[in-house]
Amino acid sequence: MRTLISGSFAYDTIMVFPDQFKNHLPPRPKHGLNVCFNVPQLRREFGGCAGNIAYNLKLLGGAPVPMGAVGEDFTPYRARLAELGIDHTHIHIIPATYTAQAFITTDADNNQIIAFHPGAMQFAHQNKITAANLALGIVAPNGKQAMLQHSAQLRQAGIPFIFDPGQALPLFDGAELRACLASANYAVVNEYEAEVLLRVCAMTCAQIAAEVDAFIVTRGGRGADIYHNGECLHIPAAKISAARDPTGCGDAFRAGLLYGLAKKMDWQTCGRIAALLGAIKIEQHGTQNHIFTREEFAARYRDNFGEDLPHGV
Repeated sequence: MRTLISGSFAYDTIMVFPDQFKNHLPPRPKHGLNVCFNVPQLRREFGGCAGNIAYNLKLLGGAPVPMGAVGEDFTPYRARLAELGIDHTHIHIIPATYTAQAFITTDADNNQIIAFHPGAMQFAHQNKITAANLALGIVAPNGKQAMLQHSAQLRQAGIPFIFDPGQALPLFDGAELRACLASANYAVVNEYEAEVLLRVCAMTCAQIAAEVDAFIVTRGGRGADIYHNGECLHIPAAKISAARDPTGCGDAFRAGLLYGLAKKMDWQTCGRIAALLGAIKIEQHGTQNHIFTREEFAARYRDNFGEDLPHGV
């Protein structure tokens, strides 16, 4: 089942400052702020919500079709997608722009200073969605206009989809968010985003759950809750060997949901697959560096949930 993934692509430049930011910041700068942090560790990663979700869905054996807008520097990323066997025909290059870039510096206390350049992502609305050989979709964080348009286009095309506002949530007002929820079949947010969504939409959790077939709220190490048919199903977090890097765990979780939905699994199985995929991701640095075999995934599923993966997964 081909799954459309509307969202961002980005290069993440990750730097580590082996000290505490607070030791180098004046308490009350009198003439503006001008600081420099020496960062001996640096790595560049492939990222962006569409890229991360597509990577994870492909690992599970799904058929992701990522859609996004990128810059003229996208050549290495495109080569990677091709090597992974991920369809990249719906990724549009915007001339004279850069692919979105995140520059992340983390100190010894895991505080972060982040600079983000949206670049070509601002033109993602130029991509149009049709129903050609697509059975499922997700609208993940992207340019605001793209998220609004793609939600409406998926609805018009009759393609069931997940609405995932994520870090783009502050861009929307209540009416816009309610319109996206009315178009979507499912919605997923983390715990903090859920609080913001409820406040901005002036809705309760039950009211949002009534708008969609399922409303999923992830709660980090405490698992996730799936609100469906007037009930709340709790999905426990999967066990991990070490929490090395939480970046991208939400995207992995969403890929697990998409895979389960594509396989027409029940919500408990969808949630468990998603939780396990998020746990596997957190054990590795970067958003697209974790790998596993189907046998390894099945063994960890059995170890965590006391049951075998359903036949066909």
